[in-house]
Amino acid sequence: MLVGIVQVCATDDLAANLAAAEKGILEAAERGASFITLPENFAFMRREGNPFPCAQEDDGEILRFLSECARRHRVWLLGGSVPEAIHGDPRVYNTSVMISPEGLETARYRKIHLFDVTLGPDGEDSYRESTHFKPGEEIVTAQTPFGVVGMSICYDLRFPELYRAFIERDARWIMVPSAFARETGKDHWEVLLRARAIESQCFVVAPAQCGRHSADRASYGRSMIIDPWGLVLAQAGDEPCVLVAECREEDLARVRRSIPALEHRRLPWSTSR
Repeated sequence: MLVGIVQVCATDDLAANLAAAEKGILEAAERGASFITLPENFAFMRREGNPFPCAQEDDGEILRFLSECARRHRVWLLGGSVPEAIHGDPRVYNTSVMISPEGLETARYRKIHLFDVTLGPDGEDSYRESTHFKPGEEIVTAQTPFGVVGMSICYDLRFPELYRAFIERDARWIMVPSAFARETGKDHWEVLLRARAIESQCFVVAPAQCGRHSADRASYGRSMIIDPWGLVLAQAGDEPCVLVAECREEDLARVRRSIPALEHRRLPWSTSR
């Protein structure tokens, strides 16, 4: 199975971002990818501290775009994340959707862990996602012909218990669409992604934002596709691009058969029965 990643550098120009995403989806499809993934905030990258002017209702422009692209190219499509409107709340959900080749939404995940951090030696870089986002509350997996897909977004990567929950649901794939900060990406991005692949014995697909989005915001890039052994099958650089890599079910089966760690787990401290 060929899996595609469309790495982009989104701005606050919705039309330009959708055009760039469409171009990348077309290239990935022409290169044979049957499952194509987009990064977090692929359609709109707000300036830090600003709200979203394009919060999506169920029939919103971004969601229609995803449906149309999946149907046109007959691919499974992960809409990295979009701002989802919340009735009666000025905040939005940061929402990832899985779209079938028929253009139908099959799963919707709302980002659980929000990026409220202070970075830099003097704390000059501050991010407060909770100002404009409401956290989701549900663990979500998508059912596909190529196996169960665990859905996460960016900062979720730092919480391994979420990924262990995917394994309890028989996941074979883990999605991590992201706009990882440069400060943390250079030291943590690859380490955490490979760790999640190794401990979960899953394919990890991590489409990322790259480059400078505005005067006050930049992303690390380096999108990756990683196999269940923790090997990097494909990695992007620092510019917008399209990655395509072959992910073979037999490799996953071989890894789980060789080191059946998921069967060896012993949790004597657990109170569950």
